[in-house]
Amino acid sequence: MTLVYPHRPNSIAPQNSRSRSAIAPSKISPWLARLTYLVGRYCLLPLYFNRIEVNGRENIPLDGPVILAPTHRSRWDAMVLAYAAGKLATGRDLRFMVSINEMNRKVQGWFIRRLGGFAVNPQRPSADSLHHSIDLLCQGEMLTIFPEGDIFHQRFVESLKRGLAAIALQAQAKLPEETVKILPISIHYSQLYPSFGCDVTIDIGQAIAVSRYGTGKSTKKASQQLTADLEDALRNLHEWEEIREYVVC
Repeated sequence: MTLVYPHRPNSIAPQNSRSRSAIAPSKISPWLARLTYLVGRYCLLPLYFNRIEVNGRENIPLDGPVILAPTHRSRWDAMVLAYAAGKLATGRDLRFMVSINEMNRKVQGWFIRRLGGFAVNPQRPSADSLHHSIDLLCQGEMLTIFPEGDIFHQRFVESLKRGLAAIALQAQAKLPEETVKILPISIHYSQLYPSFGCDVTIDIGQAIAVSRYGTGKSTKKASQQLTADLEDALRNLHEWEEIREYVVC
Protein backbone atom coordinates (compact mmCIF):
# COMPACT_ATOMS: atom_id res chain seq x y z
CA MET A 1 0.00 0.00 0.00
CA THR A 2 1.46 3.34 -1.01
CA LEU A 3 0.48 6.21 1.22
CA VAL A 4 0.86 9.69 -0.10
CA TYR A 5 0.67 13.27 0.94
CA PRO A 6 -1.36 16.07 -0.64
CA HIS A 7 0.35 19.09 -2.11
CA ARG A 8 -0.49 22.56 -0.93
CA PRO A 9 -4.13 23.56 -1.33
CA ASN A 10 -3.40 26.04 -4.12
CA SER A 11 -2.21 23.14 -6.26
CA ILE A 12 -5.52 21.31 -6.04
CA ALA A 13 -7.14 21.01 -9.43
CA PRO A 14 -10.22 19.28 -10.81
CA GLN A 15 -9.75 15.65 -11.74
CA ASN A 16 -11.25 13.71 -14.57
CA SER A 17 -14.43 11.74 -13.94
CA ARG A 18 -12.65 8.42 -13.55
CA SER A 19 -10.33 9.76 -10.85
CA ARG A 20 -13.14 11.54 -9.02
CA SER A 21 -15.31 8.45 -9.02
CA ALA A 22 -12.54 6.53 -7.27
CA ILE A 23 -12.48 9.01 -4.38
CA ALA A 24 -14.87 7.79 -1.70
CA PRO A 25 -15.18 8.71 1.96
CA SER A 26 -13.16 6.49 4.26
CA LYS A 27 -14.90 4.09 6.60
CA ILE A 28 -14.03 1.32 9.00
CA SER A 29 -15.41 -2.19 8.73
CA PRO A 30 -15.32 -3.35 12.39
CA TRP A 31 -14.92 -7.07 11.67
CA LEU A 32 -12.33 -6.60 8.92
CA ALA A 33 -10.35 -4.04 10.90
CA ARG A 34 -10.27 -6.27 13.97
CA LEU A 35 -9.16 -9.29 11.95
CA THR A 36 -6.47 -7.28 10.17
CA TYR A 37 -5.16 -5.76 13.40
CA LEU A 38 -5.00 -9.17 15.07
CA VAL A 39 -3.22 -10.87 12.17
CA GLY A 40 -0.80 -7.97 11.72
CA ARG A 41 -0.02 -7.47 15.40
CA TYR A 42 0.33 -11.08 16.53
CA CYS A 43 1.33 -12.94 13.37
CA LEU A 44 2.71 -10.99 10.41
CA LEU A 45 4.81 -8.30 12.08
CA PRO A 46 6.34 -10.48 14.84
CA LEU A 47 7.22 -13.12 12.26
CA TYR A 48 8.81 -10.68 9.80
CA PHE A 49 10.68 -8.41 12.21
CA ASN A 50 13.23 -9.55 14.78
CA ARG A 51 12.33 -6.76 17.22
CA ILE A 52 9.61 -4.10 17.32
CA GLU A 53 10.13 -1.30 19.84
CA VAL A 54 7.63 1.48 20.51
CA ASN A 55 8.68 4.50 22.57
CA GLY A 56 6.40 7.36 23.65
CA ARG A 57 3.05 5.62 23.23
CA GLU A 58 1.85 7.65 26.24
CA ASN A 59 2.04 10.75 24.01
CA ILE A 60 -0.84 9.56 21.81
CA PRO A 61 -4.08 11.44 22.66
CA LEU A 62 -6.88 8.96 23.36
CA ASP A 63 -9.54 11.34 22.02
CA GLY A 64 -9.94 14.44 19.90
CA PRO A 65 -8.59 15.35 16.44
CA VAL A 66 -5.05 14.08 15.83
CA ILE A 67 -2.75 13.98 12.81
CA LEU A 68 -0.06 11.33 12.93
CA ALA A 69 2.96 12.73 11.07
CA PRO A 70 5.50 9.93 10.60
CA THR A 71 8.65 9.67 8.58
CA HIS A 72 8.18 7.41 5.55
CA ARG A 73 10.81 4.72 5.08
CA SER A 74 9.03 1.61 3.79
CA ARG A 75 5.75 0.11 2.60
CA TRP A 76 5.67 -1.52 6.03
CA ASP A 77 5.05 1.88 7.65
CA ALA A 78 1.25 1.66 7.58
CA MET A 79 1.21 -1.68 9.40
CA VAL A 80 3.91 -0.53 11.81
CA LEU A 81 1.84 2.56 12.66
CA ALA A 82 -1.25 0.42 13.23
CA TYR A 83 0.83 -1.73 15.58
CA ALA A 84 2.05 1.31 17.53
CA ALA A 85 -1.03 3.52 17.53
CA GLY A 86 -4.00 1.58 16.15
CA LYS A 87 -7.09 0.05 17.69
CA LEU A 88 -5.41 -2.64 19.79
CA ALA A 89 -2.86 -0.16 21.18
CA THR A 90 -4.98 2.93 21.80
CA GLY A 91 -8.60 1.98 21.13
CA ARG A 92 -8.59 4.32 18.11
CA ASP A 93 -8.87 3.54 14.40
CA LEU A 94 -6.44 5.10 11.93
CA ARG A 95 -7.39 6.87 8.69
CA PHE A 96 -4.89 7.13 5.83
CA MET A 97 -4.43 9.07 2.62
CA VAL A 98 -3.69 6.50 -0.09
CA SER A 99 -2.55 6.91 -3.70
CA ILE A 100 -5.47 6.72 -6.11
CA ASN A 101 -3.49 4.18 -8.17
CA GLU A 102 -3.57 1.79 -5.22
CA MET A 103 -7.28 2.37 -4.68
CA ASN A 104 -8.08 1.63 -8.34
CA ARG A 105 -6.86 -1.94 -7.91
CA LYS A 106 -10.15 -3.68 -7.26
CA VAL A 107 -9.31 -6.16 -4.50
CA GLN A 108 -6.69 -4.00 -2.81
CA GLY A 109 -8.88 -0.90 -3.05
CA TRP A 110 -11.80 -2.80 -1.49
CA PHE A 111 -9.69 -3.66 1.57
CA ILE A 112 -8.12 -0.20 1.91
CA ARG A 113 -11.48 1.59 1.79
CA ARG A 114 -12.77 -0.61 4.62
CA LEU A 115 -9.67 -0.09 6.72
CA GLY A 116 -9.88 3.70 6.87
CA GLY A 117 -8.05 4.63 3.66
CA PHE A 118 -9.21 7.22 1.14
CA ALA A 119 -7.80 8.19 -2.22
CA VAL A 120 -5.78 11.19 -3.24
CA ASN A 121 -4.21 11.85 -6.62
CA PRO A 122 -0.62 12.90 -5.78
CA GLN A 123 -0.18 14.67 -9.14
CA ARG A 124 -3.50 16.54 -9.07
CA PRO A 125 -4.94 16.49 -5.53
CA SER A 126 -8.66 17.25 -5.48
CA ALA A 127 -10.65 19.43 -3.14
CA ASP A 128 -12.56 16.26 -2.16
CA SER A 129 -9.46 14.76 -0.55
CA LEU A 130 -8.66 17.97 1.30
CA HIS A 131 -12.23 18.41 2.55
CA HIS A 132 -12.51 14.79 3.64
CA SER A 133 -9.29 15.15 5.65
CA ILE A 134 -10.69 18.20 7.41
CA ASP A 135 -14.05 16.49 7.99
CA LEU A 136 -12.34 13.52 9.64
CA LEU A 137 -10.47 15.82 12.01
CA CYS A 138 -13.65 17.73 12.81
CA GLN A 139 -15.20 14.38 13.74
CA GLY A 140 -12.38 13.81 16.23
CA GLU A 141 -10.62 11.12 14.19
CA MET A 142 -6.93 10.20 14.01
CA LEU A 143 -5.58 10.83 10.51
CA THR A 144 -2.20 9.74 9.14
CA ILE A 145 -0.36 11.98 6.68
CA PHE A 146 3.28 11.40 5.69
CA PRO A 147 4.73 14.95 5.59
CA GLU A 148 7.86 14.05 3.62
CA GLY A 149 5.62 13.17 0.69
CA ASP A 150 7.08 9.83 -0.40
CA ILE A 151 9.16 6.87 0.76
CA PHE A 152 12.81 7.80 1.36
CA HIS A 153 15.33 5.04 2.09
CA GLN A 154 17.71 7.24 4.07
CA ARG A 155 18.92 8.10 7.58
CA PHE A 156 17.82 11.73 7.68
CA VAL A 157 14.52 13.61 7.61
CA GLU A 158 13.53 15.02 4.23
CA SER A 159 12.31 18.62 4.03
CA LEU A 160 8.59 18.67 4.73
CA LYS A 161 5.85 19.99 2.49
CA ARG A 162 3.30 22.44 3.86
CA GLY A 163 0.11 20.58 2.99
CA LEU A 164 -0.21 18.86 6.35
CA ALA A 165 0.03 22.21 8.15
CA ALA A 166 -2.59 23.73 5.84
CA ILE A 167 -5.03 20.88 6.56
CA ALA A 168 -4.37 21.13 10.30
CA LEU A 169 -4.89 24.91 10.37
CA GLN A 170 -8.13 24.72 8.38
CA ALA A 171 -9.48 22.02 10.68
CA GLN A 172 -8.46 24.06 13.72
CA ALA A 173 -10.32 27.08 12.34
CA LYS A 174 -13.50 24.97 12.36
CA LEU A 175 -12.89 23.73 15.90
CA PRO A 176 -12.52 26.83 18.08
CA GLU A 177 -13.37 24.88 21.24
CA GLU A 178 -10.90 22.04 20.58
CA THR A 179 -7.23 21.68 19.77
CA VAL A 180 -6.04 19.78 16.74
CA LYS A 181 -2.83 17.95 17.63
CA ILE A 182 0.01 16.81 15.38
CA LEU A 183 2.08 13.88 16.57
CA PRO A 184 5.63 13.63 15.17
CA ILE A 185 6.67 9.99 14.74
CA SER A 186 10.05 8.63 13.67
CA ILE A 187 10.06 5.17 12.10
CA HIS A 188 13.53 3.67 12.08
CA TYR A 189 14.49 0.34 10.51
CA SER A 190 17.84 -1.31 11.16
CA GLN A 191 18.19 -1.66 7.37
CA LEU A 192 17.60 1.01 4.72
CA TYR A 193 15.56 -1.54 2.77
CA PRO A 194 13.82 -3.58 5.50
CA SER A 195 14.09 -7.31 4.98
CA PHE A 196 13.15 -10.39 6.96
CA GLY A 197 14.62 -10.35 10.46
CA CYS A 198 15.46 -6.66 10.73
CA ASP A 199 14.50 -4.45 13.68
CA VAL A 200 12.10 -1.51 13.72
CA THR A 201 11.82 1.28 16.27
CA ILE A 202 8.89 3.72 16.46
CA ASP A 203 9.55 6.90 18.46
CA ILE A 204 6.46 8.98 19.21
CA GLY A 205 7.13 12.58 20.20
CA GLN A 206 5.19 15.18 22.15
CA ALA A 207 2.05 16.46 20.44
CA ILE A 208 2.13 19.86 18.74
CA ALA A 209 -0.96 21.97 19.50
CA VAL A 210 -2.15 23.58 16.26
CA SER A 211 -4.20 26.19 18.18
CA ARG A 212 -0.92 27.95 19.05
CA TYR A 213 -0.36 28.92 15.42
CA GLY A 214 -3.55 30.70 14.48
CA THR A 215 -3.23 33.88 16.52
CA GLY A 216 -1.96 37.08 14.92
CA LYS A 217 -0.37 35.39 11.90
CA SER A 218 -1.26 35.11 8.26
CA THR A 219 -2.21 31.63 7.07
CA LYS A 220 1.01 31.40 5.08
CA LYS A 221 3.23 32.37 8.00
CA ALA A 222 1.36 30.08 10.37
CA SER A 223 1.73 27.21 7.90
CA GLN A 224 5.45 27.87 7.48
CA GLN A 225 6.07 28.03 11.23
CA LEU A 226 4.04 24.90 11.96
CA THR A 227 5.87 23.00 9.21
CA ALA A 228 9.26 24.15 10.54
CA ASP A 229 8.40 23.12 14.10
CA LEU A 230 7.19 19.70 12.95
CA GLU A 231 10.36 19.21 10.93
CA ASP A 232 12.48 20.10 13.97
CA ALA A 233 10.51 17.65 16.12
CA LEU A 234 11.00 14.83 13.61
CA ARG A 235 14.71 15.55 13.31
CA ASN A 236 15.12 15.56 17.09
CA LEU A 237 13.42 12.17 17.31
CA HIS A 238 15.59 10.83 14.50
CA GLU A 239 18.80 12.15 16.04
CA TRP A 240 17.90 10.64 19.41
CA GLU A 241 17.37 7.24 17.75
CA GLU A 242 20.73 7.52 15.97
CA ILE A 243 22.45 8.28 19.29
CA ARG A 244 20.68 5.40 21.03
CA GLU A 245 21.62 3.00 18.23
CA TYR A 246 25.25 4.12 18.42
CA VAL A 247 25.40 3.65 22.21
CA VAL A 248 23.84 0.17 21.98
CA CYS A 249 26.32 -0.86 19.30
